Amino acid sequence: MDNGVIFEMVGMAAGTLTTISFLPQVIKTYKSRSAKDLSLGMFLLFTLGVFLWTVYGVVINKPAVYVANGVTLVLAASLLYAKFRFKP
Repeated sequence: MDNGVIFEMVGMAAGTLTTISFLPQVIKTYKSRSAKDLSLGMFLLFTLGVFLWTVYGVVINKPAVYVANGVTLVLAASLLYAKFRFKP
């Protein structure tokens, strides 16, 4: 196995773990129907950053970058939606 394949596998593993880490927060937010403790500023900046990482991954044609960040973008955007939807 060449180094490129190994590095791509490491990237996919890292992307999978960091993406999955968002699931407990998304589940908790939607179960409780409360997003009052989520920082709007942080999630706005984070979502923009993840969007840019996704674009970057597409431009350099690296699935480990654009797949993981694309899924993370959906999860982060769902938390942003919840922040506006579930008003206290």
